[in-house]
Amino acid sequence: MEITFWGVRGSIPAPGPETNRFGGNTSCVGVRSARGELVILDAGTGIVNLGKKMMTQEFGQGRGEATILLSHAHWDHIQGFPFFVPVLIPGNRFTVYGPSRSSGMLEGILEGQMNPHFSPLYTLKNMGAALEIHAVGEGQTFEAGGLKVTGRLNPHGTTKALAYRLEEKGRRSLVYASDCGYTQNGPTTEVLELYRGADVLVHDCTYTPEDRAERLGRGFSSILEAAQAAARAEVKHLVMFHYDQDYSDEQVDALMTRCRQMLDEAGGKHIKLTAAAEGLTIRL
Repeated sequence: MEITFWGVRGSIPAPGPETNRFGGNTSCVGVRSARGELVILDAGTGIVNLGKKMMTQEFGQGRGEATILLSHAHWDHIQGFPFFVPVLIPGNRFTVYGPSRSSGMLEGILEGQMNPHFSPLYTLKNMGAALEIHAVGEGQTFEAGGLKVTGRLNPHGTTKALAYRLEEKGRRSLVYASDCGYTQNGPTTEVLELYRGADVLVHDCTYTPEDRAERLGRGFSSILEAAQAAARAEVKHLVMFHYDQDYSDEQVDALMTRCRQMLDEAGGKHIKLTAAAEGLTIRL
């Protein structure tokens, strides 16, 4: 399994000299299975550059097939989709999964940003590629790109976001948990089991603990919640993700230093820590 980060920011894109090292695009992670199949986690603005890379492969000839797993439909997780070039190419096929009460409702949400007031393309039906859209229920397990995928809901402000566990042949596991706004008790028992023993846990690290305390209603984690969840679930590698758009590269460096200390204090001295950056690839 190969994991590549294409967008690591939250809320809005944050381009500029202060974010060059970690990158300013919003959430998107590409996962390539051992079979060579592609699963994409979220479709923030980072998916645009991923799409350019894909166009040099079979997707440029209209022969590509991939899966997109949406954690939820806030704009920083879907706004890159209309500008994702492979989805405009006839012959390509995409299966999209995300949280919703029905597949039709999820399709309607994605159609919403194709409104002519927002997009010149007007409707998903003008995208070119074949699209299948499926709602994912709490605890649902399915297969995508040769990987076993399980979804669990986390609170996220006034809504919820899906965390996904991707397993390959029962030996390698990645958990993607963006936009988590836990209660004071932390993740639920079911969510902790989703995280349990993961080779890599990509976890929301939007804030410092101090900033989170002032913005609880936004439904994000701080580095403290991430460190505690990783230690409780005994994961092997915690990857910080979804940084606040106003944090400079230097502030993200400081987040990592503090998160390392918090991991150690929570009993996670054995857990590797990485701060996600655009272009970073992790191989399992």
